[in-house]
Amino acid sequence: MRMDKLTSRFQQSLADAQSLALGRDHQFLEPAHVMLAMLDGAGGSVRPLLLKAGADVNKLRAGLLGLLDTLPKVEAPPGTYTSRTT
Repeated sequence: MRMDKLTSRFQQSLADAQSLALGRDHQFLEPAHVMLAMLDGAGGSVRPLLLKAGADVNKLRAGLLGLLDTLPKVEAPPGTYTSRTT
Protein backbone atom coordinates (compact mmCIF):
# COMPACT_ATOMS: atom_id res chain seq x y z
CA MET A 1 0.00 0.00 0.00
CA ARG A 2 1.33 3.41 -0.89
CA MET A 3 0.71 5.62 2.11
CA ASP A 4 1.44 8.78 0.13
CA LYS A 5 -1.68 8.11 -1.97
CA LEU A 6 -3.96 8.24 1.10
CA THR A 7 -5.43 11.42 2.55
CA SER A 8 -3.70 12.84 5.60
CA ARG A 9 -6.80 12.13 7.71
CA PHE A 10 -6.87 8.48 6.68
CA GLN A 11 -3.13 8.22 7.35
CA GLN A 12 -3.83 9.57 10.84
CA SER A 13 -6.69 7.10 11.28
CA LEU A 14 -4.39 4.23 10.34
CA ALA A 15 -1.77 5.45 12.82
CA ASP A 16 -4.46 5.71 15.52
CA ALA A 17 -5.71 2.22 14.64
CA GLN A 18 -2.19 0.85 14.95
CA SER A 19 -1.80 2.49 18.36
CA LEU A 20 -5.12 1.01 19.40
CA ALA A 21 -4.03 -2.47 18.30
CA LEU A 22 -0.69 -2.17 20.08
CA GLY A 23 -2.32 -0.82 23.22
CA ARG A 24 -4.62 -3.84 23.32
CA ASP A 25 -1.76 -6.28 22.60
CA HIS A 26 -3.28 -7.37 19.29
CA GLN A 27 -0.90 -8.92 16.80
CA PHE A 28 -2.72 -7.74 13.67
CA LEU A 29 -4.40 -4.55 12.57
CA GLU A 30 -8.03 -5.48 11.94
CA PRO A 31 -10.80 -3.52 10.17
CA ALA A 32 -12.46 -2.98 13.57
CA HIS A 33 -9.37 -1.05 14.74
CA VAL A 34 -9.55 1.17 11.67
CA MET A 35 -13.30 1.73 11.95
CA LEU A 36 -13.05 2.65 15.63
CA ALA A 37 -10.17 5.02 14.91
CA MET A 38 -12.17 6.66 12.11
CA LEU A 39 -15.25 6.86 14.30
CA ASP A 40 -13.33 8.47 17.19
CA GLY A 41 -11.15 10.71 15.01
CA ALA A 42 -11.33 14.36 15.99
CA GLY A 43 -12.51 16.53 13.13
CA GLY A 44 -13.27 13.49 11.00
CA SER A 45 -16.24 13.11 8.72
CA VAL A 46 -17.22 9.53 9.56
CA ARG A 47 -19.22 10.21 12.73
CA PRO A 48 -21.24 13.11 11.25
CA LEU A 49 -21.98 11.12 8.09
CA LEU A 50 -23.17 8.11 10.08
CA LEU A 51 -25.31 10.33 12.31
CA LYS A 52 -26.82 12.03 9.27
CA ALA A 53 -27.60 8.59 7.82
CA GLY A 54 -29.46 7.72 11.03
CA ALA A 55 -26.95 5.21 12.40
CA ASP A 56 -26.75 4.54 16.12
CA VAL A 57 -23.11 5.58 16.52
CA ASN A 58 -22.95 4.71 20.22
CA LYS A 59 -24.22 1.19 19.52
CA LEU A 60 -21.74 0.81 16.65
CA ARG A 61 -18.88 1.98 18.87
CA ALA A 62 -19.91 -0.40 21.66
CA GLY A 63 -20.07 -3.26 19.17
CA LEU A 64 -16.60 -2.46 17.85
CA LEU A 65 -15.19 -2.36 21.37
CA GLY A 66 -16.87 -5.68 22.13
CA LEU A 67 -15.37 -7.18 18.98
CA LEU A 68 -11.91 -5.92 19.90
CA ASP A 69 -12.28 -7.51 23.33
CA THR A 70 -12.69 -10.91 21.67
CA LEU A 71 -9.53 -10.71 19.57
CA PRO A 72 -6.55 -12.77 20.73
CA LYS A 73 -3.77 -10.97 22.56
CA VAL A 74 -0.04 -11.44 22.29
CA GLU A 75 1.29 -12.51 25.65
CA ALA A 76 4.91 -12.97 26.62
CA PRO A 77 5.85 -15.66 29.12
CA PRO A 78 6.58 -14.34 32.63
CA GLY A 79 10.11 -13.01 32.99
CA THR A 80 10.59 -12.14 29.34
CA TYR A 81 10.72 -8.69 27.90
CA THR A 82 9.39 -7.57 24.57
CA SER A 83 10.00 -4.36 22.72
CA ARG A 84 7.57 -2.65 20.43
CA THR A 85 8.64 -0.68 17.44
CA THR A 86 6.35 1.54 15.46
